[in-house]
Amino acid sequence: MSNTMRNSVWDRHGVIGAIVGQCKVPRMARVTQTFEDNRLKDIPGTIAKEFQKPEIASRIKPGMRIAITAGSRGIAHIAEITKEIVKQIQTLGGKPFIFPAMGSHGGATAEGQREVLESYGITEKTMGVPIISSMETVVIGHTPEGKPVYIDKNAHEADGIVVVGRIKPHTAFRGTWESGLLKMMVIGMGKQKGAESCHDEGFGRMAYNVEVYADVIMAKTNILFGVGIVENAFDDTYLIEAILPSQFKKREAELLELAKNLMPKILIPKFDILIVDRIGKNFSGDGADPNITGTYATPYASGGPEFQRYVILDLSDETHGNAIGVGMADFTTKRVFDKTDFDATYPNALTATVVMGVKMPMVLKSDREAIQAAIFCCTGIDKTKPKIVRIKNTSHIDEIIVSEALIEEVKRHPQMKLLEEPKELPFDREGNLSFDW
Repeated sequence: MSNTMRNSVWDRHGVIGAIVGQCKVPRMARVTQTFEDNRLKDIPGTIAKEFQKPEIASRIKPGMRIAITAGSRGIAHIAEITKEIVKQIQTLGGKPFIFPAMGSHGGATAEGQREVLESYGITEKTMGVPIISSMETVVIGHTPEGKPVYIDKNAHEADGIVVVGRIKPHTAFRGTWESGLLKMMVIGMGKQKGAESCHDEGFGRMAYNVEVYADVIMAKTNILFGVGIVENAFDDTYLIEAILPSQFKKREAELLELAKNLMPKILIPKFDILIVDRIGKNFSGDGADPNITGTYATPYASGGPEFQRYVILDLSDETHGNAIGVGMADFTTKRVFDKTDFDATYPNALTATVVMGVKMPMVLKSDREAIQAAIFCCTGIDKTKPKIVRIKNTSHIDEIIVSEALIEEVKRHPQMKLLEEPKELPFDREGNLSFDW
């Protein structure tokens, strides 16, 4: 389990429990959602083939010291992907090292960022090359508006940089380029200072800033090429492609459209309550991907299901106490509050200048009471038959749980299948749930 930071006490006199206890948690049933499931069968072989492309192989000269980015996102097979990139660079005569490229994540400390990589299996032992983690940056130029553009000092001093990143819709803005190679260069490689500089004008300007900051980086540094990754609806690897810097903009825009088409979603468009078992940085930069939940921390992105109340039950182990995203919920649990490391959470929000996601929602002492509170606070519904959707996290929604009131809608949907008859949720004596389903 994640490290517990505190042991808080809630509802000392039982008043809250008495109020919300008027609402009964309905019976619920597991349901499958069907999405396209094509995925790469041979990840090392695919990467090797990409590195054999003449325009890619020719970029690496024997003896070149090459920096490889490693981010904070929970990308499928990222350790395997990174290790194969290391191997291919070595095969071509390069001398690679890995550096954390994750803006202010990991508590905005060198050791914290190293620990994030370790949690994904990226260590000096597993990769066989140095991991050089530092928050030190250099200013390499300025945007047309005079804003400083930063990149990691160690990467800047290398002979070349390979940018590795997943391409997908962003959680807080819309643009031609969202999450991907351009943003990895600007925010990830820029460390805390670079992320702060780019975020300074807010997400309303982010689409523009990502482009102009990336233009400076590509003009002023030796970006050898990028390795773009696209995942399918099951968060498995769908595509890996090596891309020249001159093609970053064109190809990333095309791959973003592909990623949008592959994204999963909650197939029930309207209900009363969304329950998410766990949030964390390994699932999304926002803890829970708002492209799935529909709960955005800024007004510059939209989409997703419509519901009244949102409950978050736990933090993932891999998020290391970073509870960013919990502020989007209406209700959470003592468990989440006790695991929250505010020192890991707040630097991320301050750097992004978006504070909604780190506010603390109403805290209930158990999972049962958090769900009951959500039912109690819904308006205009039959509270004896609430329409509830429960998901494990936003990376795994091929199987969900729905309340009895949604069963008929599930049966009518061509992409949904009922796996069992509705039954009571298995709360333990403390009123908490197991997340092994």
